[in-house]
Amino acid sequence: MKLVYFASVREAIGLSSEECHVPQDACTVGDLVARISELSEDHARALHDLDRLRFALDQEMVTGDTLLGAAQELAIFPPVTGG
Repeated sequence: MKLVYFASVREAIGLSSEECHVPQDACTVGDLVARISELSEDHARALHDLDRLRFALDQEMVTGDTLLGAAQELAIFPPVTGG
């Protein structure tokens, strides 16, 4: 699966995207993000607060409890503020 990182998540990890093997026991977005956070200290720092992160699965906004299914891309980004 392609992982795409935006804004402060991208800055903390130091990558805009990377490929990731989805473990069989990772059924939901939250499961996968928990596994990704184990890749490095930078990943752990960027992904430590799942409640504050936002996700898009194949370019559709989803929550952490969304099933991964056959998705090809997961985008992860911090909350967006605007005015």
